[in-house]
Amino acid sequence: MNRPTMNDLAKTANVSLSTLNRLLHGTGTVRAETIDRILDAADKIGFYGLGALRQRKRQNLPHRRLAFLMQQSHRPLYQLWAEGITSASTLRSDAVIKPEVVFEDDLSPEAVSMNLLKMGESADAIAVITADHPLVSQAIDELRARGIPVVAYVTDLSAASRAGFVGTDNWKRGRTAAWFISQTTDGPGTVVPLVGSNRYQCQDIADASFRSYMREHAPEIHVSETLLTHEVPENAYAIVRRLIDEEPDLRGIFVNGGGISGVLRALRELLPEQQRKIRIVCSDIGPETRKGLSEGLITASLCHPLERMPRELIDVMLRLIERRDAASIEQRIVPFDILTPESMWT
Repeated sequence: MNRPTMNDLAKTANVSLSTLNRLLHGTGTVRAETIDRILDAADKIGFYGLGALRQRKRQNLPHRRLAFLMQQSHRPLYQLWAEGITSASTLRSDAVIKPEVVFEDDLSPEAVSMNLLKMGESADAIAVITADHPLVSQAIDELRARGIPVVAYVTDLSAASRAGFVGTDNWKRGRTAAWFISQTTDGPGTVVPLVGSNRYQCQDIADASFRSYMREHAPEIHVSETLLTHEVPENAYAIVRRLIDEEPDLRGIFVNGGGISGVLRALRELLPEQQRKIRIVCSDIGPETRKGLSEGLITASLCHPLERMPRELIDVMLRLIERRDAASIEQRIVPFDILTPESMWT
């Protein structure tokens, strides 16, 4: 049987020989749907240059440099998010993506703003996780003026120039946390919300909705003032140790931000009968949280999906690059995962 020729491939794919030559030799652009039709035809007839055609398809795709500004390199949660972003970037079939993930341990708005502007020198689009602040908004304004879209990730920002937001419904997250604690605690008592910073919109919204649910459905439970951990486990540990000493009727803690490892450390110092009286709901999905779930110390974790979130983020960033001048803000809300001691994966 004779080996299929270029003429055979052109006939099967219903394209001209000049189109095949442009694709094989990289001498011009070929529409994506035409390339797919040629590849299908090459596979069907067993064309000898299938590997070269696939390589040309990749070279013909748009090349995008996407930058991602993360926080706190020492936190396993941020490392997991970074891994998810890198993995999702390689799976895109419609673009060749070069991801640049930057960790910033300095959470000050000055450091965040400086990083955003620096990343904007080479990136086609930027995603950022940060607390809301006017300095950050100014940096996003400047990037927008340069034609570089900035997407708020996980927690939204007030910057009018931001191009999009990808995250969960934080109003539902706070009320769901309140539901878990109110339904599983024994009798009246005190529950304490913890946040990393009042400038994280995701935490502030969840804190408000947590209180909303408790007022509406569990008036017998006293919700104390919200306490700040500054996303530091040692701070969370000290806060929980003090609460245990000062609040004999402590029934629950909503860890609405970082610090879960410090909370768990404090609980592990208690007797089992004391541990069972305190319900913990958090928003983490790292190894320490999974350990706390397996030990029964955490009642539930309401966390961001590790695979879907980065896929949605990259999809939004690529769309925004194609329509840089769009005035509207693209919002993509992703349902949060609910992990319990009986449902968690290992």
